[in-house]
Amino acid sequence: MDTHSSAQDVHRCDLCETAIVHSYCDFCHVNLCTPCIGKHISDGYDKHKIVLFKERRSTLIYPPCEIHPHKNCDLQCEDCGNIFVCSSCTASKQHKGHNFVEVTEVYKTKKGVIKRDTKDLENHISPKYEEIALDLENQLVSLDGGYEKLTTTISKQGEQWHREIDIVINKMKTEISEIKEKHRDILQKHLNEIKQIQFLIKETLQTIRKIEKSTEVSPTIEYSSKIREFSKVPPKVQVSLPTFIPKPIDHDKLYSLFGYITPLSTATEENVLSLNQPNNFVRELLDEPALITTIQTGYEKLRFVIYINDDKIWTSGETIDIKCFNIKGSLLQTIKIKSEERPNAIAVNSDGDILCCDGTEGTVNLVKNGQTEELITLTEWTPNQLCATSIGDLLVIMYSDDETQSKVVRYSGSTEKQTIQFDDEGKPLYSGNGYSKYITENRNHDICVADSMACAVVVVNQDGKLRWRYTGHPSVTKNEVFKPVGITTDSQSRILTANSHKHCIHILDQNGQFLRYIDNCDLKNPCGLCMDNNDNLFVCEFFKGNVKKIKYLK
Repeated sequence: MDTHSSAQDVHRCDLCETAIVHSYCDFCHVNLCTPCIGKHISDGYDKHKIVLFKERRSTLIYPPCEIHPHKNCDLQCEDCGNIFVCSSCTASKQHKGHNFVEVTEVYKTKKGVIKRDTKDLENHISPKYEEIALDLENQLVSLDGGYEKLTTTISKQGEQWHREIDIVINKMKTEISEIKEKHRDILQKHLNEIKQIQFLIKETLQTIRKIEKSTEVSPTIEYSSKIREFSKVPPKVQVSLPTFIPKPIDHDKLYSLFGYITPLSTATEENVLSLNQPNNFVRELLDEPALITTIQTGYEKLRFVIYINDDKIWTSGETIDIKCFNIKGSLLQTIKIKSEERPNAIAVNSDGDILCCDGTEGTVNLVKNGQTEELITLTEWTPNQLCATSIGDLLVIMYSDDETQSKVVRYSGSTEKQTIQFDDEGKPLYSGNGYSKYITENRNHDICVADSMACAVVVVNQDGKLRWRYTGHPSVTKNEVFKPVGITTDSQSRILTANSHKHCIHILDQNGQFLRYIDNCDLKNPCGLCMDNNDNLFVCEFFKGNVKKIKYLK
């Protein structure tokens, strides 16, 4: 059997092409049987890396150094734009005093990114495009039917118009018939009157002729003339025929009266894909939000709640403890931060690791596997709030040490990427002090900040341009000053913010329009908010120390 042209169910050696592979050169990427190993490495090249076939592609292949050809680059210089360097390069004058990072660490990080990207592409992005393509194909299939239905509707309108026109015509014909009868009655009446007078005249003539021929005295003397009476000729009656005055046909007006066809409209709807939120269908608000469960956390003052997968939440309050609970309310884990002060804020990244703001040290810390490491260190600014974005960035609200300025800074890892502080007119977007600001990212990538001291929710787009401000809803029952102290968003890009003093939550659409309150569920001083993957709302009750899970969408 020709092994080169037939399907094979085993891997063959790339050198002899017959023997079953046993080993693999992890540098040259070549399959090798045991006898061919010696042949492969006989060229004297010292970079060969022979491993078992099942362990293939496990050896990292470092790029060769351009300055020192016999060495590989196992480091990157951060000060020179992360260029590859070898150990000899680090001792050179060119890189004196520079910071270096091991290539293996960068490689592992990038592999993690690639793994996540692969997962996102396979599980979320590619299916979304398939969904869009299927929708367009379905639209094309239904195109003829849709237009046929449209022409049928127009034909039915025409038939109805014809029926109505026939009704109008018949009604006018009936009116003409009625007018004709009236016309006939008028003429007949006058004709009868004239005939009656004619009869009297005829009688009078007969009498006069008889008297003329007679010699009798008495009838002649008694004769009374009726000429004066008959001389009063009745008026001649002229009854005009009615006329039909047709209105000129105004084709344009007729067209508009008949109906109108809306122009072809091509709308481009922003299709934001949320990798962490699979619910892409439209979900309407419930008539009455419902309380699902209450979790007692033990905090005397509870400020933050964050949902993670597997129905777990992280919470923090006015202590140094960060607690993890399951939905049933069981305490699963407690983390004590190294600072002696409570965290200004907590968040969770895409890997499920905790991020927290340490206002005392001026740092943003990463808590991983029980270990705390400083991710961002600030000078002259204090981190106040933070949130992780859908693309893996970190948004941090910070205020100046003199509490006169506040800004939002976007980080990728520990690298600053963007600063959001002023509007197009150079005016501050946020109040200056660090009191009670909360931040979240919407599904459309808007950055939403609940600024309590400014009495407003401030929303900018991902470029930092102001979109709108919300300063509360003019309600008779909620007439106290609007001071938002918590914020989150759902899968429909709605924004929810807590007004603690009025014990309610405002629901806004993505354009800042008020939709409704959540003011039932016995809410007391709602504070921090978050969503789970099914758009259930988690609410911190500040003084009670409870987390309430609320269903508010259908």
